[in-house]
Amino acid sequence: MNPAFRKTASRAALAAAAWLLAAQSAWALLPIQHWTEPSGARVWLVESPGIPMVDVQVDFDAGSRRDPAPQAGLASAVAAMSSKGVRADGAGPAMDENALGEAWADLGGSLQASAERDGFSYALRSLTDPALLDRAAGLAARQIAEPAFPEPVWQRERARWSAALKEAETRPGTVASRAFGQAVYGAHPYGQRATPDTLARIEVADLQQFHDRYVQACRARVSIVAAIDRARAQALARTLLARLPAADAAACAPLPAVAAVQPLAQAQEVRIPFASAQAHVLIGQPSFPRKDPDFLAMLVGNHILGGGGFTSRLTEEVREKRGLSYSVSSQFSPGLDAGPFVIALQTRPDQAQQAVQVSRDVLARFVAEGPTAAELRAAKDNLIGGFALRIDSNRKLLGNVVNIAWNDLPLDYLEHWTDRVEALTAADIRAAMARKLQPDRMVTVVVGGGAP
Repeated sequence: MNPAFRKTASRAALAAAAWLLAAQSAWALLPIQHWTEPSGARVWLVESPGIPMVDVQVDFDAGSRRDPAPQAGLASAVAAMSSKGVRADGAGPAMDENALGEAWADLGGSLQASAERDGFSYALRSLTDPALLDRAAGLAARQIAEPAFPEPVWQRERARWSAALKEAETRPGTVASRAFGQAVYGAHPYGQRATPDTLARIEVADLQQFHDRYVQACRARVSIVAAIDRARAQALARTLLARLPAADAAACAPLPAVAAVQPLAQAQEVRIPFASAQAHVLIGQPSFPRKDPDFLAMLVGNHILGGGGFTSRLTEEVREKRGLSYSVSSQFSPGLDAGPFVIALQTRPDQAQQAVQVSRDVLARFVAEGPTAAELRAAKDNLIGGFALRIDSNRKLLGNVVNIAWNDLPLDYLEHWTDRVEALTAADIRAAMARKLQPDRMVTVVVGGGAP
Protein backbone atom coordinates (compact mmCIF):
# COMPACT_ATOMS: atom_id res chain seq x y z
CA MET A 1 0.00 0.00 0.00
CA ASN A 2 1.19 3.49 -0.82
CA PRO A 3 2.56 5.10 2.43
CA ALA A 4 0.77 8.37 1.75
CA PHE A 5 -2.49 6.55 1.21
CA ARG A 6 -1.93 4.50 4.38
CA LYS A 7 -1.30 7.71 6.36
CA THR A 8 -4.42 9.35 4.97
CA ALA A 9 -6.53 6.26 5.66
CA SER A 10 -5.19 6.07 9.19
CA ARG A 11 -6.08 9.72 9.84
CA ALA A 12 -9.54 9.12 8.41
CA ALA A 13 -10.04 6.09 10.65
CA LEU A 14 -8.95 8.04 13.72
CA ALA A 15 -11.26 10.92 12.79
CA ALA A 16 -14.15 8.49 12.32
CA ALA A 17 -13.43 6.86 15.66
CA ALA A 18 -13.27 10.24 17.38
CA TRP A 19 -16.56 11.25 15.78
CA LEU A 20 -18.21 8.00 16.89
CA LEU A 21 -16.95 8.44 20.44
CA ALA A 22 -18.19 12.01 20.57
CA ALA A 23 -21.55 11.00 19.12
CA GLN A 24 -22.04 8.18 21.57
CA SER A 25 -20.86 10.32 24.50
CA ALA A 26 -23.45 12.89 23.52
CA TRP A 27 -26.00 10.10 23.36
CA ALA A 28 -25.10 9.07 26.91
CA LEU A 29 -25.75 12.63 28.04
CA LEU A 30 -29.35 12.51 26.89
CA PRO A 31 -31.31 13.26 30.06
CA ILE A 32 -33.17 10.52 31.85
CA GLN A 33 -36.68 11.61 32.77
CA HIS A 34 -38.38 9.96 35.72
CA TRP A 35 -41.89 10.05 37.16
CA THR A 36 -44.42 7.94 39.06
CA GLU A 37 -47.74 6.99 37.50
CA PRO A 38 -51.04 7.19 39.40
CA SER A 39 -50.97 3.38 39.51
CA GLY A 40 -47.74 3.51 41.51
CA ALA A 41 -45.61 2.35 38.58
CA ARG A 42 -42.30 4.19 38.27
CA VAL A 43 -41.10 5.19 34.82
CA TRP A 44 -37.68 6.14 33.42
CA LEU A 45 -37.43 7.58 29.89
CA VAL A 46 -34.62 8.43 27.50
CA GLU A 47 -35.81 10.14 24.32
CA SER A 48 -33.54 8.68 21.64
CA PRO A 49 -34.61 10.18 18.32
CA GLY A 50 -31.90 8.65 16.15
CA ILE A 51 -33.65 5.33 15.47
CA PRO A 52 -37.43 4.95 14.93
CA MET A 53 -37.65 2.21 17.56
CA VAL A 54 -39.18 1.75 20.97
CA ASP A 55 -37.43 -0.45 23.53
CA VAL A 56 -39.18 -0.97 26.85
CA GLN A 57 -38.42 -3.16 29.85
CA VAL A 58 -40.96 -3.64 32.62
CA ASP A 59 -39.41 -5.07 35.79
CA PHE A 60 -40.92 -6.61 38.91
CA ASP A 61 -39.33 -7.84 42.13
CA ALA A 62 -40.19 -11.42 41.23
CA GLY A 63 -36.97 -13.17 40.29
CA SER A 64 -35.86 -16.64 41.35
CA ARG A 65 -35.08 -15.37 44.84
CA ARG A 66 -38.86 -15.28 45.32
CA ASP A 67 -39.23 -18.99 44.44
CA PRO A 68 -40.34 -21.26 47.29
CA ALA A 69 -37.41 -23.64 47.82
CA PRO A 70 -39.44 -26.79 47.03
CA GLN A 71 -40.51 -25.14 43.75
CA ALA A 72 -37.21 -23.68 42.55
CA GLY A 73 -37.70 -22.64 38.95
CA LEU A 74 -41.17 -21.18 39.46
CA ALA A 75 -40.34 -17.65 38.31
CA SER A 76 -38.59 -18.98 35.21
CA ALA A 77 -41.56 -21.22 34.49
CA VAL A 78 -43.92 -18.25 34.61
CA ALA A 79 -41.64 -16.37 32.21
CA ALA A 80 -41.38 -19.31 29.82
CA MET A 81 -45.14 -19.79 29.77
CA SER A 82 -45.91 -16.12 29.16
CA SER A 83 -45.58 -16.59 25.41
CA LYS A 84 -47.76 -19.71 25.26
CA GLY A 85 -51.09 -17.98 24.95
CA VAL A 86 -53.48 -15.37 26.36
CA ARG A 87 -57.00 -15.69 27.70
CA ALA A 88 -60.09 -14.44 25.90
CA ASP A 89 -61.51 -11.13 27.05
CA GLY A 90 -63.54 -8.21 25.84
CA ALA A 91 -60.63 -7.03 23.65
CA GLY A 92 -60.34 -10.22 21.69
CA PRO A 93 -60.51 -14.01 21.55
CA ALA A 94 -58.09 -16.35 23.25
CA MET A 95 -54.80 -16.83 21.43
CA ASP A 96 -52.61 -19.92 21.61
CA GLU A 97 -48.83 -19.81 21.26
CA ASN A 98 -48.97 -20.04 17.46
CA ALA A 99 -51.49 -17.23 17.10
CA LEU A 100 -49.49 -15.10 19.50
CA GLY A 101 -46.29 -15.68 17.55
CA GLU A 102 -48.00 -14.82 14.27
CA ALA A 103 -49.46 -11.64 15.75
CA TRP A 104 -46.01 -10.43 16.81
CA ALA A 105 -44.55 -11.32 13.42
CA ASP A 106 -47.26 -9.27 11.69
CA LEU A 107 -46.39 -6.29 13.91
CA GLY A 108 -42.65 -6.61 13.33
CA GLY A 109 -42.22 -6.46 17.08
CA SER A 110 -41.56 -8.74 20.02
CA LEU A 111 -42.26 -9.25 23.70
CA GLN A 112 -39.89 -11.42 25.70
CA ALA A 113 -40.32 -12.42 29.34
CA SER A 114 -37.43 -13.53 31.53
CA ALA A 115 -36.72 -14.28 35.17
CA GLU A 116 -33.28 -13.59 36.60
CA ARG A 117 -31.94 -13.95 40.12
CA ASP A 118 -33.63 -10.75 41.41
CA GLY A 119 -36.13 -9.57 38.84
CA PHE A 120 -38.86 -10.68 36.48
CA SER A 121 -39.14 -8.63 33.30
CA TYR A 122 -40.98 -8.13 30.04
CA ALA A 123 -39.01 -6.58 27.17
CA LEU A 124 -40.98 -4.96 24.35
CA ARG A 125 -39.53 -3.86 21.01
CA SER A 126 -41.57 -2.09 18.33
CA LEU A 127 -41.34 0.49 15.60
CA THR A 128 -42.52 3.97 16.56
CA ASP A 129 -45.16 4.13 13.84
CA PRO A 130 -48.27 5.06 15.88
CA ALA A 131 -50.50 2.39 14.38
CA LEU A 132 -47.95 -0.38 14.92
CA LEU A 133 -46.91 0.81 18.37
CA ASP A 134 -50.49 1.09 19.62
CA ARG A 135 -51.27 -2.45 18.46
CA ALA A 136 -48.01 -3.77 19.90
CA ALA A 137 -48.67 -2.13 23.26
CA GLY A 138 -52.20 -3.52 23.35
CA LEU A 139 -51.00 -7.05 22.58
CA ALA A 140 -48.20 -6.75 25.14
CA ALA A 141 -50.73 -5.58 27.74
CA ARG A 142 -52.79 -8.72 27.20
CA GLN A 143 -49.74 -10.93 27.41
CA ILE A 144 -48.51 -9.23 30.60
CA ALA A 145 -51.86 -9.31 32.40
CA GLU A 146 -53.70 -12.31 30.97
CA PRO A 147 -51.41 -15.26 30.33
CA ALA A 148 -53.36 -18.44 29.64
CA PHE A 149 -50.97 -20.98 31.22
CA PRO A 150 -52.55 -23.87 29.26
CA GLU A 151 -52.19 -27.15 31.15
CA PRO A 152 -51.10 -29.37 28.20
CA VAL A 153 -48.45 -26.84 27.19
CA TRP A 154 -47.07 -26.66 30.74
CA GLN A 155 -46.89 -30.46 30.88
CA ARG A 156 -44.94 -30.43 27.62
CA GLU A 157 -42.61 -27.61 28.62
CA ARG A 158 -41.97 -29.12 32.05
CA ALA A 159 -41.00 -32.45 30.47
CA ARG A 160 -38.63 -30.71 28.05
CA TRP A 161 -37.06 -28.63 30.81
CA SER A 162 -36.62 -31.63 33.08
CA ALA A 163 -34.93 -33.58 30.29
CA ALA A 164 -32.61 -30.64 29.61
CA LEU A 165 -31.69 -30.42 33.31
CA LYS A 166 -30.88 -34.13 33.43
CA GLU A 167 -28.72 -33.80 30.35
CA ALA A 168 -26.94 -30.78 31.81
CA GLU A 169 -25.92 -32.83 34.84
CA THR A 170 -23.68 -34.85 32.51
CA ARG A 171 -21.51 -31.76 32.00
CA PRO A 172 -18.76 -30.93 34.51
CA GLY A 173 -19.40 -27.19 34.23
CA THR A 174 -23.01 -27.61 35.35
CA VAL A 175 -21.99 -29.83 38.25
CA ALA A 176 -19.37 -27.28 39.34
CA SER A 177 -21.78 -24.35 39.14
CA ARG A 178 -24.44 -26.12 41.18
CA ALA A 179 -21.96 -27.21 43.85
CA PHE A 180 -20.49 -23.71 44.03
CA GLY A 181 -23.91 -22.09 44.52
CA GLN A 182 -24.81 -24.53 47.27
CA ALA A 183 -21.49 -24.10 49.09
CA VAL A 184 -21.47 -20.29 48.88
CA TYR A 185 -25.15 -19.61 49.62
CA GLY A 186 -26.40 -22.67 51.49
CA ALA A 187 -30.16 -22.37 51.98
CA HIS A 188 -30.32 -18.75 50.75
CA PRO A 189 -32.44 -18.34 47.58
CA TYR A 190 -29.37 -17.24 45.61
CA GLY A 191 -28.16 -20.84 45.92
CA GLN A 192 -31.38 -22.47 44.69
CA ARG A 193 -31.44 -24.27 41.34
CA ALA A 194 -34.33 -25.81 39.46
CA THR A 195 -34.27 -29.61 39.33
CA PRO A 196 -36.64 -32.20 37.84
CA ASP A 197 -37.99 -32.72 41.36
CA THR A 198 -38.73 -29.03 42.01
CA LEU A 199 -40.35 -28.69 38.57
CA ALA A 200 -42.55 -31.69 39.29
CA ARG A 201 -44.04 -29.73 42.21
CA ILE A 202 -45.08 -26.78 40.02
CA GLU A 203 -48.66 -26.86 38.72
CA VAL A 204 -50.59 -24.39 36.59
CA ALA A 205 -52.28 -22.99 39.69
CA ASP A 206 -48.84 -22.15 41.10
CA LEU A 207 -47.93 -20.28 37.91
CA GLN A 208 -51.09 -18.20 38.12
CA GLN A 209 -50.68 -17.51 41.82
CA PHE A 210 -47.07 -16.34 41.39
CA HIS A 211 -48.09 -14.09 38.50
CA ASP A 212 -51.02 -12.58 40.36
CA ARG A 213 -48.98 -11.90 43.49
CA TYR A 214 -45.97 -10.23 41.92
CA VAL A 215 -46.97 -8.84 38.49
CA GLN A 216 -48.87 -5.76 39.66
CA ALA A 217 -48.86 -2.27 38.17
CA CYS A 218 -48.01 -0.66 41.49
CA ARG A 219 -44.80 -2.73 41.67
CA ALA A 220 -43.63 -2.06 38.09
CA ARG A 221 -40.46 -0.25 37.09
CA VAL A 222 -40.76 0.78 33.44
CA SER A 223 -37.63 1.75 31.51
CA ILE A 224 -38.07 3.26 28.02
CA VAL A 225 -35.53 4.20 25.37
CA ALA A 226 -37.37 5.38 22.30
CA ALA A 227 -37.88 7.96 19.60
CA ILE A 228 -40.99 9.23 21.36
CA ASP A 229 -41.66 12.16 23.67
CA ARG A 230 -42.81 12.05 27.28
CA ALA A 231 -46.51 12.30 26.47
CA ARG A 232 -46.37 9.23 24.22
CA ALA A 233 -44.17 7.44 26.76
CA GLN A 234 -46.73 8.06 29.49
CA ALA A 235 -49.48 6.71 27.27
CA LEU A 236 -47.35 3.67 26.42
CA ALA A 237 -46.56 2.88 30.06
CA ARG A 238 -50.21 3.20 31.02
CA THR A 239 -51.35 0.96 28.17
CA LEU A 240 -48.83 -1.75 29.04
CA LEU A 241 -50.06 -1.94 32.64
CA ALA A 242 -53.73 -1.01 32.17
CA ARG A 243 -55.05 -4.57 32.10
CA LEU A 244 -53.49 -5.53 35.42
CA PRO A 245 -56.01 -5.39 38.30
CA ALA A 246 -56.11 -2.08 40.14
CA ALA A 247 -54.36 -2.75 43.44
CA ASP A 248 -55.46 -1.38 46.77
CA ALA A 249 -53.00 -0.29 49.44
CA ALA A 250 -52.90 -3.73 51.06
CA ALA A 251 -52.14 -5.49 47.77
CA CYS A 252 -49.17 -3.22 47.24
CA ALA A 253 -47.78 -3.42 50.72
CA PRO A 254 -44.03 -4.04 50.76
CA LEU A 255 -43.13 -7.59 49.82
CA PRO A 256 -41.64 -9.80 52.52
CA ALA A 257 -37.92 -9.22 52.91
CA VAL A 258 -35.65 -11.91 51.52
CA ALA A 259 -33.11 -13.10 54.08
CA ALA A 260 -29.75 -11.35 53.75
CA VAL A 261 -26.79 -13.25 52.32
CA GLN A 262 -24.39 -14.19 55.08
CA PRO A 263 -20.60 -13.97 54.71
CA LEU A 264 -18.61 -17.19 54.74
CA ALA A 265 -17.22 -18.16 58.13
CA GLN A 266 -14.38 -20.32 56.86
CA ALA A 267 -12.77 -21.75 53.76
CA GLN A 268 -14.31 -24.83 52.18
CA GLU A 269 -13.12 -27.20 49.44
CA VAL A 270 -15.52 -29.32 47.42
CA ARG A 271 -13.97 -31.97 45.19
CA ILE A 272 -16.24 -33.98 42.92
CA PRO A 273 -14.89 -36.91 40.87
CA PHE A 274 -15.87 -36.64 37.21
CA ALA A 275 -14.64 -38.41 34.10
CA SER A 276 -13.70 -35.40 32.01
CA ALA A 277 -10.68 -34.27 30.03
CA GLN A 278 -10.55 -30.99 31.93
CA ALA A 279 -10.98 -30.21 35.62
CA HIS A 280 -13.41 -27.34 36.22
CA VAL A 281 -12.37 -24.98 39.01
CA LEU A 282 -14.44 -22.28 40.73
CA ILE A 283 -13.10 -20.19 43.62
CA GLY A 284 -15.20 -17.50 45.27
CA GLN A 285 -17.55 -16.06 47.86
CA PRO A 286 -20.53 -13.71 48.20
CA SER A 287 -19.46 -10.23 47.11
CA PHE A 288 -21.68 -7.16 47.60
CA PRO A 289 -24.97 -5.59 46.45
CA ARG A 290 -24.97 -3.50 43.28
CA LYS A 291 -25.82 -0.35 45.25
CA ASP A 292 -22.57 -0.61 47.23
CA PRO A 293 -20.46 2.58 46.90
CA ASP A 294 -17.39 0.42 46.22
CA PHE A 295 -18.89 -0.86 42.96
CA LEU A 296 -16.74 1.15 40.55
CA ALA A 297 -13.56 0.53 42.52
CA MET A 298 -14.31 -3.19 42.43
CA LEU A 299 -15.11 -3.02 38.71
CA VAL A 300 -11.71 -1.48 37.95
CA GLY A 301 -9.92 -3.76 40.39
CA ASN A 302 -11.50 -6.87 38.92
CA HIS A 303 -10.56 -5.72 35.42
CA ILE A 304 -6.94 -5.83 36.54
CA LEU A 305 -7.28 -9.06 38.52
CA GLY A 306 -9.10 -11.27 36.03
CA GLY A 307 -11.79 -9.41 34.11
CA GLY A 308 -9.55 -7.78 31.52
CA GLY A 309 -8.81 -10.82 29.40
CA PHE A 310 -5.22 -11.32 28.31
CA THR A 311 -4.02 -8.26 30.22
CA SER A 312 -5.16 -9.52 33.63
CA ARG A 313 -2.92 -10.77 36.42
CA LEU A 314 -4.61 -14.16 36.57
CA THR A 315 -4.05 -14.72 32.86
CA GLU A 316 -0.40 -13.68 33.17
CA GLU A 317 0.32 -15.96 36.13
CA VAL A 318 -1.89 -18.97 35.40
CA ARG A 319 -1.76 -19.12 31.60
CA GLU A 320 1.21 -17.20 30.29
CA LYS A 321 3.86 -18.05 32.87
CA ARG A 322 2.79 -21.59 33.75
CA GLY A 323 0.53 -22.85 30.97
CA LEU A 324 -2.00 -24.19 33.46
CA SER A 325 -5.13 -23.07 31.65
CA TYR A 326 -6.14 -21.75 28.26
CA SER A 327 -8.36 -19.17 29.93
CA VAL A 328 -8.90 -17.96 33.47
CA SER A 329 -11.10 -15.10 34.64
CA SER A 330 -12.66 -13.44 37.64
CA GLN A 331 -16.07 -11.82 37.84
CA PHE A 332 -18.41 -10.03 40.22
CA SER A 333 -22.17 -10.44 39.79
CA PRO A 334 -23.70 -8.04 42.33
CA GLY A 335 -27.46 -7.91 42.70
CA LEU A 336 -30.03 -6.67 45.16
CA ASP A 337 -27.95 -8.65 47.65
CA ALA A 338 -24.40 -9.98 47.59
CA GLY A 339 -24.09 -11.78 44.27
CA PRO A 340 -21.08 -14.03 43.78
CA PHE A 341 -17.44 -13.25 43.16
CA VAL A 342 -15.86 -16.14 41.28
CA ILE A 343 -12.55 -17.10 39.70
CA ALA A 344 -13.16 -19.69 36.98
CA LEU A 345 -10.75 -21.84 35.00
CA GLN A 346 -10.34 -25.23 33.38
CA THR A 347 -7.13 -27.24 33.49
CA ARG A 348 -5.75 -30.74 33.12
CA PRO A 349 -6.85 -32.86 36.09
CA ASP A 350 -3.25 -33.50 37.14
CA GLN A 351 -2.62 -29.72 37.22
CA ALA A 352 -5.75 -28.77 39.14
CA GLN A 353 -4.11 -28.40 42.53
CA GLN A 354 -1.31 -26.22 41.17
CA ALA A 355 -3.79 -24.05 39.24
CA VAL A 356 -5.88 -23.59 42.40
CA GLN A 357 -2.85 -22.61 44.46
CA VAL A 358 -1.52 -20.13 41.91
CA SER A 359 -4.95 -18.52 41.56
CA ARG A 360 -5.29 -18.19 45.33
CA ASP A 361 -1.82 -16.68 45.61
CA VAL A 362 -2.53 -14.13 42.88
CA LEU A 363 -5.80 -13.14 44.55
CA ALA A 364 -4.30 -12.84 48.03
CA ARG A 365 -1.42 -10.72 46.78
CA PHE A 366 -3.71 -8.42 44.82
CA VAL A 367 -6.06 -7.93 47.78
CA ALA A 368 -3.08 -7.15 50.04
CA GLU A 369 -1.15 -4.89 47.67
CA GLY A 370 -3.62 -3.50 45.14
CA PRO A 371 -2.72 -2.58 41.57
CA THR A 372 0.45 -0.99 40.27
CA ALA A 373 0.29 2.47 38.74
CA ALA A 374 0.78 0.98 35.27
CA GLU A 375 -1.99 -1.57 35.76
CA LEU A 376 -4.39 1.10 37.00
CA ARG A 377 -3.66 3.40 34.08
CA ALA A 378 -4.14 0.61 31.54
CA ALA A 379 -7.41 -0.47 33.14
CA LYS A 380 -8.78 3.07 33.19
CA ASP A 381 -7.81 3.63 29.57
CA ASN A 382 -9.51 0.41 28.54
CA LEU A 383 -12.72 0.98 30.50
CA ILE A 384 -13.07 4.68 29.70
CA GLY A 385 -12.10 4.14 26.07
CA GLY A 386 -14.71 1.40 25.77
CA PHE A 387 -17.48 3.35 27.45
CA ALA A 388 -19.09 4.26 24.12
CA LEU A 389 -19.51 0.56 23.37
CA ARG A 390 -21.67 0.24 26.47
CA ILE A 391 -24.30 2.55 24.98
CA ASP A 392 -23.93 2.13 21.22
CA SER A 393 -27.41 0.72 20.64
CA ASN A 394 -30.88 1.32 21.97
CA ARG A 395 -30.83 -2.03 23.74
CA LYS A 396 -27.51 -1.36 25.45
CA LEU A 397 -28.69 2.08 26.50
CA LEU A 398 -31.89 0.50 27.81
CA GLY A 399 -29.81 -1.93 29.85
CA ASN A 400 -28.06 1.01 31.49
CA VAL A 401 -31.37 2.74 32.21
CA VAL A 402 -32.70 -0.49 33.73
CA ASN A 403 -29.60 -0.64 35.92
CA ILE A 404 -30.28 2.89 37.16
CA ALA A 405 -33.99 2.15 37.72
CA TRP A 406 -33.52 -1.22 39.38
CA ASN A 407 -30.79 -0.08 41.76
CA ASP A 408 -32.10 3.44 42.47
CA LEU A 409 -28.96 5.05 41.09
CA PRO A 410 -28.81 8.80 40.36
CA LEU A 411 -30.37 9.88 37.07
CA ASP A 412 -27.02 11.39 36.01
CA TYR A 413 -25.11 8.18 36.79
CA LEU A 414 -23.98 7.69 33.17
CA GLU A 415 -22.88 11.30 32.78
CA HIS A 416 -20.33 10.99 35.58
CA TRP A 417 -19.29 7.37 35.03
CA THR A 418 -16.00 8.08 33.24
CA ASP A 419 -15.07 10.90 35.63
CA ARG A 420 -15.62 8.66 38.62
CA VAL A 421 -13.53 5.87 37.09
CA GLU A 422 -10.74 8.33 36.28
CA ALA A 423 -10.73 9.67 39.85
CA LEU A 424 -10.06 6.27 41.44
CA THR A 425 -6.64 5.74 42.99
CA ALA A 426 -4.67 2.59 43.65
CA ALA A 427 -5.36 3.11 47.36
CA ASP A 428 -9.11 3.28 46.66
CA ILE A 429 -9.02 -0.05 44.86
CA ARG A 430 -6.81 -1.75 47.45
CA ALA A 431 -9.10 -0.59 50.26
CA ALA A 432 -12.26 -1.70 48.42
CA MET A 433 -10.76 -5.12 47.66
CA ALA A 434 -9.76 -5.55 51.29
CA ARG A 435 -13.28 -4.64 52.44
CA LYS A 436 -15.05 -6.96 50.04
CA LEU A 437 -12.84 -10.04 49.58
CA GLN A 438 -11.56 -12.56 52.14
CA PRO A 439 -9.14 -14.87 50.31
CA ASP A 440 -8.74 -17.09 53.38
CA ARG A 441 -12.49 -17.81 53.61
CA MET A 442 -13.44 -18.73 50.06
CA VAL A 443 -15.16 -21.75 48.58
CA THR A 444 -13.14 -23.82 46.13
CA VAL A 445 -14.94 -26.30 43.88
CA VAL A 446 -12.96 -28.72 41.70
CA VAL A 447 -14.87 -31.08 39.45
CA GLY A 448 -12.79 -33.77 37.79
CA GLY A 449 -9.49 -32.86 39.41
CA GLY A 450 -8.73 -36.12 41.19
CA ALA A 451 -7.43 -36.39 44.72
CA PRO A 452 -5.88 -33.30 46.40
